[in-house]
Amino acid sequence: MNLSLSRRRGGFSLVELMVSVVIGLLALLFATRLVVSGEKNKDAAVGGSDSMQNGMLALFSLSSDATEAGWGLNDPMLAGCDTVFSDANGYVLPAMQRNGGNIRPLAAAVIQSNGQDPDVISFNSGTSQAGAGSVKLFADYTVGNTLTIDNRNPYAFNDGDVMVMAPLTPGSGQCTLFQLSGFGAAPNSTILVNSGGRYRYNPIAGLPLPYKQNLAYIYNLGAPAQLHFHTWTVANGVLLLRAAELAGAERAGVSVTDNVVSIKAQYGFDARLPGPKAYDPNPGADGMQVTRWSGTMVDADSDGVVGSPGDYQRIAAVRIAVVARSKNTEKPNSAGQCSATTVLPTVFATSVPNGVAAVPVQVNVGVAGDVVPWQCYRYRVFETIVQIRNSQWRP
Repeated sequence: MNLSLSRRRGGFSLVELMVSVVIGLLALLFATRLVVSGEKNKDAAVGGSDSMQNGMLALFSLSSDATEAGWGLNDPMLAGCDTVFSDANGYVLPAMQRNGGNIRPLAAAVIQSNGQDPDVISFNSGTSQAGAGSVKLFADYTVGNTLTIDNRNPYAFNDGDVMVMAPLTPGSGQCTLFQLSGFGAAPNSTILVNSGGRYRYNPIAGLPLPYKQNLAYIYNLGAPAQLHFHTWTVANGVLLLRAAELAGAERAGVSVTDNVVSIKAQYGFDARLPGPKAYDPNPGADGMQVTRWSGTMVDADSDGVVGSPGDYQRIAAVRIAVVARSKNTEKPNSAGQCSATTVLPTVFATSVPNGVAAVPVQVNVGVAGDVVPWQCYRYRVFETIVQIRNSQWRP
């Protein structure tokens, strides 16, 4: 037998061995790419699921608040009234602008617009069974803890209820929020404004503003434990809620959900002239309609003042947007750059209702202190429009 033939039959040649190595490397490369691709798809799917859950929870929380906003605050004497508010537990009403100065309006919805950054959004409502039950002030009030009212039994006025004193003419003065601390000696002809203890909204020296006889009304907003004064903010990627009735959340707020990088809102104004009728017997024909969207307050009633009570009374709806991000980041490429998201998200880009111009806003999704670039996250945008249902049902 030929010796060279015998050696070839006993093993692989160098060429065969090299071919086998190349095929093995190709198979390994294919498997590696398959694994990497699978991991990327998994990260994208998990990240999308995270942002979906967090975004939906945030939007549901905000929209639920918006649906209740305005109850008990829809009287023209109250809506948009600059309100003196004192809380021993630390809750404050958001500050807005009117005639170049700061006011604290008592309104269904108040938006502190911050451009591309997250807004501060407040929704307010009372819970009194009497709705907008009110009594008239029957004697001048200057100082002290006693208010004289008309000689009749105020319906559903209870010890501890939250009250608002409002001028008879909207815009003619400030409102004052306080708590009823009982009735005076003459049955139901005087109500008391004592401070301390559970009367957290009452200043020690009584109400800080004077009110004239027959020129002010006292409104009942209901029990303090159910006073829905809520303010929503975003800080360091966490959605926070400050709430007047939630113990421990009045001053700094509590966390609702994480990986929410922005919340935005816009007023839906009825800017028609002369506008909706407060006492329209047929509101379906000429009720509140959204004719203009704006993230800031505008002169909706054309009285020459931006942020007047009439402007707040023309808020027919609010448009809310939540931007949530994935919990996990995508790995950067060989150059150290991420491409999970390349363009900042835009909200409010659609024209709704039909014929009303959209006011789109590009949102800054960067989180302060985050060492990972925003491009390494995936984002989801959630939007809804909520009608202020009490806006056209005015007493």
